[in-house]
Amino acid sequence: MPVFELLRREPDVRSFSERDVIFEEGQAGDSMFAVLEGEVELCKGERVLETVVAGGVFGEMALIDHEPRSASAIAKTACSVIAVGEKRFTMLVQQTPYFALQIMQVLAQRLRRNTAS
Repeated sequence: MPVFELLRREPDVRSFSERDVIFEEGQAGDSMFAVLEGEVELCKGERVLETVVAGGVFGEMALIDHEPRSASAIAKTACSVIAVGEKRFTMLVQQTPYFALQIMQVLAQRLRRNTAS
């Protein structure tokens, strides 16, 4: 089951207008997000690292390493995102090992894309 399907029924859905800041680089992070509708840009300074579309996730690193956000997340379009807090994230990792594997795959893909020469 794709990671998004595990999160689809989470109750904390947040809506953002185009160009709204979801979180800023350097902030503490207490949630990860799954895009329900629309698109979200992940930016480091002025550089767009990635555009996350419906079904994609972002913000997971802060829940894994408890470090400040490494990039900003900005609504590229009007969007709805599902927020998953740290307690729920930890429960999903413990109860659904496949969820943890899929999050690791997202991290690995993102790392490869952003370190390719």
